[in-house]
Amino acid sequence: MAIAKAERLMNLALCLLGTRRPLSKRELRASIEAYLEAGADDAFNRMFERDKDDLRELGLVIATVENLDGEVGYLARRDSNRLPPITLDGEEAAALGLAARVWQQARLAGAASGALQKLRAAGMPEADDAFDAQPSALEPRIPVHEAAFEPLMLACRDRRPVIFDYRKATAATPAQRQVEPWTLECWRGHWYLAGWDRDRGAERVFRLSRITGRVRSRAGAFTAPVPDVVTVRETVESWAGETATRTARIRLRSGCGYPLRARARSVRELGGGCDELEIPYGHGLDAWLVEFGPDAVVVGPADLRADVMDRLRAVAQG
Repeated sequence: MAIAKAERLMNLALCLLGTRRPLSKRELRASIEAYLEAGADDAFNRMFERDKDDLRELGLVIATVENLDGEVGYLARRDSNRLPPITLDGEEAAALGLAARVWQQARLAGAASGALQKLRAAGMPEADDAFDAQPSALEPRIPVHEAAFEPLMLACRDRRPVIFDYRKATAATPAQRQVEPWTLECWRGHWYLAGWDRDRGAERVFRLSRITGRVRSRAGAFTAPVPDVVTVRETVESWAGETATRTARIRLRSGCGYPLRARARSVRELGGGCDELEIPYGHGLDAWLVEFGPDAVVVGPADLRADVMDRLRAVAQG
């Protein structure tokens, strides 16, 4: 079975690399004997999708192209699948080794380890013992708890449009969004996706923890150009009030709300198990305060307090 699968993957890779134009599923099925023997269309489609994902996992860059008739074709351009000579020094190799240890998820850790093995096979030098010996007391980690992270990461890599249900902080129920994903970025312990929202015809940033259900990929190319620099962090910072000039006063339960305390300009003990914080106030702070529930109460200004109350009512009604 392993030999048969390896032969099938090799044949698919040769077909995709050896063509000058995108090949449809129908053409690939007619060209590869194992696909002809797959039987029903459903069985072939499942086999083909698995094989395509396996080749991408191995590092083959497969482009998805839609022709004028709306039929989807696949192509692995040689120029996109040819690496230049590896010219890393020892310090650069050590940095890659450290980066490979950052991810906590098993699948991502396996992919990072596999990437290092491929680079070493291509001539990348081994890291020095000082970097690669016993693990240190402090080890870098990037927490990823959202199920949407991995499919979105792959969609960003492969430039594939996606569809998902997204619940805004002010909405009681989620709504479907069609997005061309550009990049993912972590800020203050939360992951965000930046991309082109097709329904709104504009750039949008989505917080992964508000994506509900499954992220579904869609065929076809992007309709909007991908910018050279995507300022995810700057956009999120403006929403969270990082660049604000106003100040809000928040009554916070003692021992709670450490992210708020980290941003506070001043903290004053009120007694009775509460403190009063002065927080930079800008657009989006009300959505963040709602997450702290009854532990945080807005003292002022009045418009921020009203916005928080409106959001809490929307959550209660949902």
